[in-house]
Amino acid sequence: MGGLGETLDRVFSDCWRAGGLPHPVFLRLFIRLAPWSKCVPIWGFALFSSARIPSLFRPHSRLWLLAAACCLPVAVGCNDSEMEFESNRVHAMALERSRDLPTEAALADVELVLAELFGTPAEPAWPADRLTADQRALVSLERLQQASGSVESDAENVHRGLYTEHCVICHGVSGSGAGPASMYQWPYPRDFRAGVFKWKSTQRDAKPTRDDLRRLLVNGIPGTPMPSFMTVTPSDREALIDYLIYLSIRGEVERQLLALAIDDLGYEDTPPTDDLRLRVTVTEQANLGRNEAGEIVFTDLTQSSRDAKPQAPDEGNQPESTAVEPTEGELAVEEILQAVASEWVQPQASPVPPEQIPHAADELHASIARGAKLFSGQVANCAGCHGPAGQGGLPLNDLDDWTKEFTTRIGITPTDADAVKPFRKAGALPPRIIEPRRLAGGVLRGGDDPETLFRRIQHGIAGTPMPGIELSESATGATGLTPGDVWDLVHYVQSLVQPTPKPSVRVVDDENPSAAVETGVSL
Repeated sequence: MGGLGETLDRVFSDCWRAGGLPHPVFLRLFIRLAPWSKCVPIWGFALFSSARIPSLFRPHSRLWLLAAACCLPVAVGCNDSEMEFESNRVHAMALERSRDLPTEAALADVELVLAELFGTPAEPAWPADRLTADQRALVSLERLQQASGSVESDAENVHRGLYTEHCVICHGVSGSGAGPASMYQWPYPRDFRAGVFKWKSTQRDAKPTRDDLRRLLVNGIPGTPMPSFMTVTPSDREALIDYLIYLSIRGEVERQLLALAIDDLGYEDTPPTDDLRLRVTVTEQANLGRNEAGEIVFTDLTQSSRDAKPQAPDEGNQPESTAVEPTEGELAVEEILQAVASEWVQPQASPVPPEQIPHAADELHASIARGAKLFSGQVANCAGCHGPAGQGGLPLNDLDDWTKEFTTRIGITPTDADAVKPFRKAGALPPRIIEPRRLAGGVLRGGDDPETLFRRIQHGIAGTPMPGIELSESATGATGLTPGDVWDLVHYVQSLVQPTPKPSVRVVDDENPSAAVETGVSL
């Protein structure tokens, strides 16, 4: 679909680059149609851009454009195809460049391992028999199957294909964050595969809690294309949370296996010896192989042993155990799988000291004044990125961690188009300089309630240059900031963002009342 698609892409994306989200009707239509067309990158601009646009293209004039855009898949001859998990070639190429070793052999074996452990988008698997009880409970296979596959519903109004319906257009089939509409969004959708999440109540390096993920689905992320899924039933939201955790664990296992294969197991142009090859330990389940076309297929390697009739051993002459010790490569797979899954088991919200709430107006003004001084002072120096009085606008030549992985961390300049081009072909999105949030009169993406702001100042934002700080009980500590100082900063930031507090709304999950979510300014 070459030239025509690329030309339309350039023309229309220029027209739509800085506008708001589309009308919900158009957005829903786009999401419904997206999974069935490869041409979303051509017509997705019409609904997922975020630029101020000329009057010709304002929402009331978009209907003609929507109609034309929906015809494009037919015009350029797109075909439907079954979804597949794509390999993380961007990470593999970054490893290849930094280690100066080829990664194709490692990619091939890791792909087989992942397929056996986690299945396919149409038929997902959860390796429960290889996990502890707590790890197994992270994901329900029933909910996983409900979220996967094609979009459909039955006579009881049970919805399936939830991830395809609601998420794949932005986050991609494998959770890469490079879905068909990702190019037209600011910021880019989250790549779940690195296991790094920004908006959470836990410490910087920890996984989010299930409540954190539930809150994001209910609230959405203000200031981004991530919408609220409050209208989705609670049971469907729980299925989406399971699928997100599944994709994140799968993706992080893939990344760690690739690094281990190159660094420790001797993968180069060809795989290492059999004892070092990455494989899943043999069970009574079917194993995987490749057919002549190179496609992954299920091959039952243990059928002959199951067909053989068991023979009772002679008394007093018990046979020696024939159990085969797992190889080093098989053990590596098991260890990495359990290590990644264990990080998701019961992550704890970071404790927040009781808020020092000023009870009188003059006390509040004094707290805000102290916060303003800290904001601009050398100790906290928030103004160094967010600008004086949180007005933003300061140039910051920095990137998020997802972009640094294939640029600055391996010696590539983000603006060097020729050096970045191979990574773009492998699936990377164009590098973008990160923009510190404009706080004054703005919307805070991760929420603006007091506890959230306290944690944000204390722990920073994972995956970004926003640092955390180590608090001390006295101002003479390592950072010079006490919990009281942080509360002053919180009050000051709140005065910039939200001069008049808005009421909160409590969204109750009928199936799980204890999992109610507080919403309000974040909606």
